[in-house]
Amino acid sequence: MSTFKTIDDMDVSGKKVLVRADLNVPMADGKPSDTTRIDRTVPTIRDLISRGAKVIVISHFGRPKGQVVPEMSLKPVADAMGTALGMDVKFATDTIGDSAKEVTNAMNNGDVAMLENVRFHAEETENDDAFASAMAAIGDVYVNDAFSTAHRAHASTDALARKLPAAAGRLMQAELEALGGALGNPQKPVAAVVGGAKVSTKMEVLGNLSKKVDVIIIGGGMANTFLFANGHDVGASLCEKDMADEARNIVKTAAENGCEIVLPLDVVVAKEFAAGADNKVVGIDEIPSDMMALDIGPATIKDVETRLEGCKTLVWNGPFGAFEIEPFDKGTNAAAQAAARLTKAGTLLSVAGGGDTVAALAHAGAADDFTYISTAGGAFLEWIEGKTLPGVAALES
Repeated sequence: MSTFKTIDDMDVSGKKVLVRADLNVPMADGKPSDTTRIDRTVPTIRDLISRGAKVIVISHFGRPKGQVVPEMSLKPVADAMGTALGMDVKFATDTIGDSAKEVTNAMNNGDVAMLENVRFHAEETENDDAFASAMAAIGDVYVNDAFSTAHRAHASTDALARKLPAAAGRLMQAELEALGGALGNPQKPVAAVVGGAKVSTKMEVLGNLSKKVDVIIIGGGMANTFLFANGHDVGASLCEKDMADEARNIVKTAAENGCEIVLPLDVVVAKEFAAGADNKVVGIDEIPSDMMALDIGPATIKDVETRLEGCKTLVWNGPFGAFEIEPFDKGTNAAAQAAARLTKAGTLLSVAGGGDTVAALAHAGAADDFTYISTAGGAFLEWIEGKTLPGVAALES
């Protein structure tokens, strides 16, 4: 993993520290309805103010497309952050210009201020250099604590980081250290669980992982495409038949790299995708033509558990079945609980990410015991695809 500075490497006393956070929170009745992203930024802010910094928070909210959209103002978020910190958070009605200067110039050491939605300026998403310079003029030091926006080369994540001494905040640091431990320099053997509906959306993920891990366990609708590519009849199951050649290529490339692709041995089938639908367990050669595979069966669950027991590191993205409805959540639940158990016992480092994945692990009651769960969505996916993330590259020393 590349080297990056953290806030431990910075002298921040008496300095104005621009902290790029991701405070794009869900709103209801003009207030944040879920404060998770605000809460996750608090440790970085507390750390900085305890060392006498003046903390100036920058974030985007929604997609105002370079226009001032009043209902996308960060003012309610600033109020919620004040509540989370137990202090007054000052608010500037613009990201740059007079209001930003006025509010930030009046700050004392240990104060916190928030600037208005950075995306009210079209120059933000254009990664405009002059706009970044105008933001840089407000601060002395730059801290990026928004891994979830690190895959976008925007002015506040990329150009700005190159204009001031730059470091990773606590949340960014935790994310990069967890990801580095999982794929940068992992303890072997390494397993990857890759699930989800479609192979077509995970081609780059599978291509990159097949060069880095020892075993890829494939679940969800994707597995049907691989089974079909191997000559199995998958009945009425979700299957991308036009991706069969690509599936065979992935298996071939993986084998050349010493990586094994693991597919289901048995599946749970039903005629309809509905809660409590009549279902049965069949071998992969016995899927009836009018039924669809909606989960992995008991033999596959046992196989997955055994394989995880033999691994030291796990990267997880995507569910094993239609986990949203019972009884088709059994496979995902059992595998997630096995990974959680092994992590708790200290034999497995487990890192998971992606929207469905976070929901599936929470549903399984396994989320708290994973080593690290990334809520970064697109950035996490691009990272497991092996792509360089501009916001991370900008922090590298």
